[in-house]
Amino acid sequence: MLKSKTFLKKTRAGGVMKIVREHYLRDDIGCGAPGCAACGGAHEGPALEPQPQDPASSLCPRPHYLLPDTNVLLHQIVSAWRPGTWASVASSLRPLGSLETYVEQEQGENANDRNDRAIRVAAKWYNEHLKKISAENQLQVIFITNDRKNKEKAVEEGIPAFTCEEYVKSLTANPELIDRLACLSDKGNEIESGKVLFSEHLPLSKLQQGIKSGTYLQGTFRASRENYLEATVWIHGDTEENKEIIIQGLKHLNRAVHEDIVAVELFPKSQWVAPSSVVLHDEGLNEDDVEKEEEREQMLKTAVSEKMLKPTGRVIGIIKRNWRPYCGMLSKSDIKESRRHLFTPADKRIPRIRIETRQASTLEGRRIIVAIDGWPRNSRYPNGHFVKNLGDVGEKETETEVLLLEHDVPHQPFSQAVLSFLPKMPWSITEKDMKNREDLRHLCVCSVDPPGCTDIDDALHCRELENGNLEVGVHIADVSHFIRPGNALDQESARRGTTVYLCEKRIDMVPELLSSNLCSLRSNVDRLAFSCIWEMNHNAEILKTRFTKSVINSKASLTYAEAQMRIDSATMNDDITTSLRGLNKLAKILKKRRIEKGALTLSSPEVRFHIDSETHDPIDLQTKELRETNSMVEEFMLLANISVAKKIHEEFSEHALLRKHPAPPPSNYEILVKAAKSKNLEIKTDTAKSLADSLDRAESPTFPYLNTLLRILATRCMMQAVYFCSGMDNDFHHYGLASPIYTHFTSPIRRYADIIVHRLLAVAVGADCTYPELTDKHKLADICKNLNFRHKMAQYAQRASVAFHTQLFFKSRGIISEEAYILFVRKNAIVVLIPKYGLEGTVFFEEKDKPKPRLIYDDEIPSLTIEDTVFHIFDKVKVKIMLDSSNLQHQKIRMSLVEPQIPGISISTDNSNMDLNEPERKKTKLKK
Repeated sequence: MLKSKTFLKKTRAGGVMKIVREHYLRDDIGCGAPGCAACGGAHEGPALEPQPQDPASSLCPRPHYLLPDTNVLLHQIVSAWRPGTWASVASSLRPLGSLETYVEQEQGENANDRNDRAIRVAAKWYNEHLKKISAENQLQVIFITNDRKNKEKAVEEGIPAFTCEEYVKSLTANPELIDRLACLSDKGNEIESGKVLFSEHLPLSKLQQGIKSGTYLQGTFRASRENYLEATVWIHGDTEENKEIIIQGLKHLNRAVHEDIVAVELFPKSQWVAPSSVVLHDEGLNEDDVEKEEEREQMLKTAVSEKMLKPTGRVIGIIKRNWRPYCGMLSKSDIKESRRHLFTPADKRIPRIRIETRQASTLEGRRIIVAIDGWPRNSRYPNGHFVKNLGDVGEKETETEVLLLEHDVPHQPFSQAVLSFLPKMPWSITEKDMKNREDLRHLCVCSVDPPGCTDIDDALHCRELENGNLEVGVHIADVSHFIRPGNALDQESARRGTTVYLCEKRIDMVPELLSSNLCSLRSNVDRLAFSCIWEMNHNAEILKTRFTKSVINSKASLTYAEAQMRIDSATMNDDITTSLRGLNKLAKILKKRRIEKGALTLSSPEVRFHIDSETHDPIDLQTKELRETNSMVEEFMLLANISVAKKIHEEFSEHALLRKHPAPPPSNYEILVKAAKSKNLEIKTDTAKSLADSLDRAESPTFPYLNTLLRILATRCMMQAVYFCSGMDNDFHHYGLASPIYTHFTSPIRRYADIIVHRLLAVAVGADCTYPELTDKHKLADICKNLNFRHKMAQYAQRASVAFHTQLFFKSRGIISEEAYILFVRKNAIVVLIPKYGLEGTVFFEEKDKPKPRLIYDDEIPSLTIEDTVFHIFDKVKVKIMLDSSNLQHQKIRMSLVEPQIPGISISTDNSNMDLNEPERKKTKLKK
């Protein structure tokens, strides 16, 4: 049925425009109840349960469905409703657009009142309709709303209606559900102390006017991990001026939470400050500890040179909250029988959250999830509610779940809808698969990967041609053959974005059938590939490049160590070894040429755990060893990525998916330049080439590790590399690789970006057809945004996994003393790196309930003087390492100074707790 509404509108030019709005009302939407004769039994989507489970409600003893209004649906979505009620919401809402339940807006009625009336009409219709099909069962629909007036009108109209709280309290069999109700009103949950701690947020209309006029700036709020009283706001827009604004002090932070979109007021230059060098963690102060808070804020203020000052401001309003459920632990109140407690999030950038729960004794010592509901002006902390109990703190399964949730890593099992698009087994290559594909099974192809790798993306070959030149091939798993655009498998892969490698497990981007079997280029099986093949001379100069879909049969799956052994062996001269030697020789030339062009060779301490095969606990920890073969594989992967980037940009100048690495701003290098200067070395940073050259020259015969430390520090100065769509950006340059163009082509099993690049390349070489989304630069830009986020979160999750397993390793080791080097100096601490374990940690010089030492911090050198001992970056020290379990929420590796000896600061080297007799066990290496 068609309904239309016509009205006239005056245009800016003074004319009159006739506008017709049409509503198409469907009369074929079923109620969702199976076997309903009135609806013909037809329904779309999930059906309602024929007989809802009895929820044991003291208010609603009859079997019933729930129909929540929009606000209840939005605010209580995380509450744990019983099966048969909440699960039916989607089905219950569908008839709101049908013929029987359509409601027109009446004259003088606002949109909100019209919507309230519409949902009441739907609830009434459902109750009448259900009587026709279940007179004996007396099924009914209960309307759930927190709007007092809407509830009163519903009751007047004979509709059973309750508030969310009334209904949940009536569930006598599940009294714990009351803890999971969201606190909907800040005013109703304010702390008894009437003291106003924060200024009022400006309304959105004023914020938008101020942003438009330039009075205020809009940006993303980024809280500090090291200092809970400091944050930065990254300003949105193209302007480089005031791109990053510092916010210091609780009142100026004004209830903003990490990742919120906020409006800030920029202070005049006379009030600008420098980023703080002090490490401060929130110790759970309450509203009465204002003096302590102000004392801590004074620690942020320090005399610095004018050039160190940064744009500074304060948060004056919230444009968009980006709250999410947070993992952490309950800090039980000291007040007996109290139902109000503080929750401490695992992420130190998130403030503590005040919740009410009757289960404090049960939840103590466990990891839980809590959601924020609001943050009143007179509360030191936001209010929230308990969502879920994850398990005991410290247990591997629980902690792994926490780090995956905290970093928003999709890790649920693949759904049946996704799995339904996988090939049916047994699978084999068909004639159809060979269309537009070369048969390269005769080539001596092999793969080289870390030990234990099962998702083998790439393989290589090198052979001499009749003309004396060399043919080199990089063969990449043809994942895009199995994942077709737009289906459920493709959508899930795009959502996940990347495979996440933890210390003991791998969260696959694609189902295991593909990642470890059909797409994995294992040896001695036929596999589909996408090949990039060059003809080169012996000086590694490319003469010809071609791309083809192919089928290969790898002759060997080698580890880096096995490949290196073949290359170095004087007795091995088989085809695989000859191919590897050819590849290695060319790779050295390619690397030398790259470095001459200004490519950076940086350093980052990576660790590998040896895992006990029975207990799965880490029993050894060592830094990752890099061989020539690591560099060999890397050089050809880089070359393939650059070659493919050029090809897809030639064919699709507006919608090629590329990867760039922006040049860091000069300010990023200040710490590196100062640190080198303190060791009488000069680091030039005007170009990548000058940085690379000065790093090569920065060596000390008496301090061989100095160059590695400089490269580690240089890595910290870099910007994040990002994916982008060529039609949405002008700067393609990859700073770190000194390449004018770059993309990712070589790892489609574990990166969705590579799948898109494969599709673009396949269209470019005529091996596959295009589809609309592939040539839509705005949709590609959205894909890139998600990929950048997923890639960043995967890196953070991996680091968190390493940190947790490092804690497990040192937990069984007692106290260990090791040599370390200072990476950074702070106002009250030094950050050190222990090369033996690739471990980084902070040595604090101020502790609670202990006399404060005399500390002098100099930001210019930079240095920290403790009593009469001066510490510079890169100084060698000795530290004692132990696991500090005093705070279950944030168990951490604690480091204390051993040498140099400073009275009252340094501790003894007694290692009596150290277990020196670790028994031999079977060891298993896992790819990280």
